[in-house]
Amino acid sequence: MTVETSQILITRYKDPAEKLDYRFDWGAEYLGTDTITGTPTWSTSPTGLTTVSSSNTTTTTTVRLSGGTVGQEYTVTCHVVLTSGQEAERSFKLKVVDR
Repeated sequence: MTVETSQILITRYKDPAEKLDYRFDWGAEYLGTDTITGTPTWSTSPTGLTTVSSSNTTTTTTVRLSGGTVGQEYTVTCHVVLTSGQEAERSFKLKVVDR
């Protein structure tokens, strides 16, 4: 498996009162014959978002986030371990806005 290092960070938006799901589809073109094993870990930086829940399949990871401070931009990162023993991460930006 080859991991592209030049991936563009996508920015998403949410209201601080919303509880929303965010999902990565690691997909066949990314994983090849690998699958996600174990429980992926999610992190946010800076602190301020609340992880309500998370789940995964062998090819997708999902996190439900709430809270945040209006005007703050967070980086949300998912770390997975693959059946081959390799480890991978994907991130996106989440900006909290009043809607």
